[in-house]
Amino acid sequence: MNMDDVIIIGSGPAGLSAAIYTCRGGLSTTVIGLDNSALQKAHLIENYFGFEQPLSGRELIKKGIEQARRLGAKIINSEVISVDWDGIFTITTADTVMQSKTVIFTTGASRQKLRVKGLTEFEGRGVSYCAVCDAFFHKNKSVGVIGNGEFALHEVNELLNVASEVTLFTNNNELQTVFPPYVKIIKTPISALFGGQKLEGVELADNTRISLSGLFVAIGTAAAADLARKLGVAINGNNIIVDDKMCTNLPGLFAAGDCTGGIMQVSVAVGEGTKAALSAIDFVRKNRDVG
Repeated sequence: MNMDDVIIIGSGPAGLSAAIYTCRGGLSTTVIGLDNSALQKAHLIENYFGFEQPLSGRELIKKGIEQARRLGAKIINSEVISVDWDGIFTITTADTVMQSKTVIFTTGASRQKLRVKGLTEFEGRGVSYCAVCDAFFHKNKSVGVIGNGEFALHEVNELLNVASEVTLFTNNNELQTVFPPYVKIIKTPISALFGGQKLEGVELADNTRISLSGLFVAIGTAAAADLARKLGVAINGNNIIVDDKMCTNLPGLFAAGDCTGGIMQVSVAVGEGTKAALSAIDFVRKNRDVG
């Protein structure tokens, strides 16, 4: 398996800015992301430096991709569903597995919210956002997963190794991938969670109650905070904690842009992507010297 110097997760302005700098710094660079950056939805941008006439967010992203490619970055349109670390990083996508010396999270902020009564109250008391982290607490018990795509499938597969039964709740959304045939699939939306000190189950929109030991939230694609939790990276809410050089508490892992919180502007994301890239370049070069 080939190993990159850096893999950048997220192909928005922070990720593409980071790729431009890591490529110019001589690092082999792969950018992995789906075509769903929040910037893609911006109709016209008038407050970004250097453009006399306003342009759409889609146009700006396209220019960034072309620039990064010209400098040598490999751009992959795929979903990252897991990141593991044992001295090097292993990145699992919906299609393949890759390795790198460093990783930069630039996945933006999670804008998908699940509005279910009791969800917030039972977080940490049966509601989880990380199967790798919390599956053990539900050994030989019945658990549920909310989701319908590759991220949800990854969480289901983690739980099948531990739990006695796994139920997938799609909340009336169509499946986006194939799930194991022995996983029960319920399309009826969840209306509420119930329990005492801990989660005891879910109530559906048709008033049916299903007993569960745990409920794992995996809607949409894995956000940076979802991936970071599995690595033991410090987070605050859904924001990855970084220092002034965009370094996390895990050596070789950096984060930039909306996933770190703060002011969600293109110019800020580009600047933070640059800082993260310079830190990654410094990390790779110092470790080469040690080696």
